[in-house]
Amino acid sequence: MEKNTYSYEEAFESSLQYFKGDELAARVWINKYAVKDSFGNIYEKSPDDMHWRIANEIARVEAKYPNALSSQELFNLLDHFKYIVPQGSPMTGIGNNYQVASLSNCFVIGVDGAADSYGAIIKIDEEQVQLMKRRGGVGHDLSHIRPKGSPVKNSALTSTGIVPFMERYSNSTREVAQDGRRGALMLSVSIKHPDSEAFIDAKMTEGRVTGANVSVKLDDDFMKAASEGGIYKQQYPIDSENPTTVKEIDASSLWKKIVHNAWKSAEPGVLFWDTIIKESVPDCYADLGYKTTSTNPCGEIPLCPYDSCRLLAINLYSYVVNPFTKDAYFDFDLFKKHVALAQRIMDDIIDLELEKIERIMEKIDSDPEYEEVKHAEKLLWEKIYKKSGQGRRTGVGITAEGDMLAALGLIYGTEEATTFSEEVHKTIAINAYSSSVQMAKERGAFEIYDWEREQNNPFINRLKEADPALYEDMKKYGRRNIACLTIAPTGTTSLMTQTTSGIEPVFLPVYKRRRKVNPNDAQSHVDFIDETGDAFEEYIVFHHKFVDWMEANGYNAAKRYTQEEIDELVKQSPYYKATSNDVDWLMKVKMQGRIQKWVDHSISVTINLPNDVDEELVNRLYVEAWKSGCKGCTVYRDGSRSGVLLSTKSDKKDELPPCQPPTVVEVRPKVLEADVVRFQNNKEKWVAFVGLLEGRPYEIFTGLQDDEEGILLPKTVTMGRIIKTVDENGIKRYDFQFQNKRGYKTTIEGLNEKFNKEYWNYAKLISGVLRYRMPIVQVIKLVGQLQLDNESINTWKNGVERALKKYIQDGTEARGKKCPNCGNETLIYQEGCLICTSCGSSRCG
Repeated sequence: MEKNTYSYEEAFESSLQYFKGDELAARVWINKYAVKDSFGNIYEKSPDDMHWRIANEIARVEAKYPNALSSQELFNLLDHFKYIVPQGSPMTGIGNNYQVASLSNCFVIGVDGAADSYGAIIKIDEEQVQLMKRRGGVGHDLSHIRPKGSPVKNSALTSTGIVPFMERYSNSTREVAQDGRRGALMLSVSIKHPDSEAFIDAKMTEGRVTGANVSVKLDDDFMKAASEGGIYKQQYPIDSENPTTVKEIDASSLWKKIVHNAWKSAEPGVLFWDTIIKESVPDCYADLGYKTTSTNPCGEIPLCPYDSCRLLAINLYSYVVNPFTKDAYFDFDLFKKHVALAQRIMDDIIDLELEKIERIMEKIDSDPEYEEVKHAEKLLWEKIYKKSGQGRRTGVGITAEGDMLAALGLIYGTEEATTFSEEVHKTIAINAYSSSVQMAKERGAFEIYDWEREQNNPFINRLKEADPALYEDMKKYGRRNIACLTIAPTGTTSLMTQTTSGIEPVFLPVYKRRRKVNPNDAQSHVDFIDETGDAFEEYIVFHHKFVDWMEANGYNAAKRYTQEEIDELVKQSPYYKATSNDVDWLMKVKMQGRIQKWVDHSISVTINLPNDVDEELVNRLYVEAWKSGCKGCTVYRDGSRSGVLLSTKSDKKDELPPCQPPTVVEVRPKVLEADVVRFQNNKEKWVAFVGLLEGRPYEIFTGLQDDEEGILLPKTVTMGRIIKTVDENGIKRYDFQFQNKRGYKTTIEGLNEKFNKEYWNYAKLISGVLRYRMPIVQVIKLVGQLQLDNESINTWKNGVERALKKYIQDGTEARGKKCPNCGNETLIYQEGCLICTSCGSSRCG
């Protein structure tokens, strides 16, 4: 039976109605989660279709077990993102037969035994790429690599240390495209490793390790030595009783460097490794292959090699009855029921993931490659398949903590609000584990369950104290899942639930946006004229749940309010002094520590700080996080990341190495790797071929894709190479080559002949600027200033700008540009989009 397809406009209109006019939520859903094939055909019209897709697939799994849930019961839990929300890969992949991809959000990989060989390092690189192409985020630890200067038995004679391999793994991540997403990577290293200082400094140099998050694993001995000014011993191998390398360091000096770098660049994050291992339930089975070695890219799931996890969020706001009134209360009875069902759904998704992995392995078998090439990928997925089925790890989490507290009249960051949050997460832990025990009765315990191994685990003992009957049942029947809980970031998920994200407070309850208007239009209302003469109308945007508060308290959200009236409204609301910029940072860290006691994995959270805070505050926050029982912590000081990325000379005070001048390659190589960047302007389909040298744009050719003068290019092509040839008459030609599904090279000959000559000549001009390494931001500015009369050429100009924005380093400031929403000069580039660090608004393209 042929399935219906929908145009983007049809899906957008339907989704816009679904989200009650929320354009951002509608576009995010279509772009990221609606089922599409590789040709861009859209098969779902609104989230209703998606939720039925997911409900039907989970019901199919449920039918294998006793007390099966029906499709309708499952749909009711998912509908309008009200109660239970599968996150990311599960939302995209469940029931999606157009992608051969994993349902896992995150993986950790590693090697056993003598893991410091070059072969082992390359093996990790290959496995990382293989997982990223199936949509997974990846983490791995570098503590197994020999420190710099160690003797090796090859032509190099001594080891290069950790940092060059950080670059290698980072570059591999940037090469992998995931349906418009970049791959995500976490690199970690133990503070005990002699190269840990070089690891900590690696990202402080402009342009280095740009494709990875980095976190340093800190043990309690180091933290004590750092706080007391003592000596700390580093060694390699880090866990050996007979290390080959030993050195003693001043712990406080290295700690100050960690704090300084985090203050200056937001990295490294810190992982309190002894806390992670001591609290980890899976590490009770470390000798059976469940020794935790690293975390996923956002840090919320510590994992052993070749294990993976899928994520799901429970929308806490939906359990507040009579929100924002004096009669508001939290419906714990319904909540307990739904937590149990969420854990059950997560276990069903493991079965669906095992089916997906079987499909991946079938595809590998059918690929027209040599068996030798396919063997490594097949072995990787076999390991993941075994771990997924053996431990059945799940990641039940939450979103809307900030809105839940506000709806109950509690002020985020206060003792009263933190106590209530702790009770909510304790409830989740007890009921998720109870559900896992019940499933062990009905479906069987995870393969290696042994209650005696877990009897000294602090997390299990907290459950025992809170619910002795649960503990006795767990001893008797076992548990279905080796670990159950996490709190992940819920960025796009919270856009669709229309709530605050994860455990975070609201960013801003009210902010202004500006819409450009025609001042000659008699109906227009001009509030602001910028320095270029463009006129804007200002309008107020309310956080969705702030609107709920207004309506519950008799205010009209449609009314046009003055700034004084808005300020007064906010003062009367439970969001007053409870935004991300208002909350006491130390209290937030303590809140994280108290909630962490009821989360068996970890919590992804970033402490956002204003630009003017000093390093001592970062020091206090990190120390408090360690003392409070947090498993990790990351800080972000406003503007800090861009400060490093824009650095072009050393800061003697900071003792940072000077940046080397960029290498200029004047003679174009015969062959350049190339990105294909597609975009649309005024309903015209355009394409750019961006030639890359060392990962940086070296040339760009842009034009119409499908007109008579343009080119026809399959939608699946995202990478290739541009080949330059010169004939006997000195005439140059540029050909583009890509590979089809059978592996044969296909060629589009003569790009210079297929694009309009005007486009081509201007492209050569821009390419000349790129060749001499002008910063990308300045190239875009130059393109924008070109005075071109022809309207189609102006469209070309917009296309070049859009194509090049992809290559701006994340965090780079857009200097001289004002946010069209709030008017502040606080714009930075993030994945090609402009993000305002003041009001949170974004603009892509």
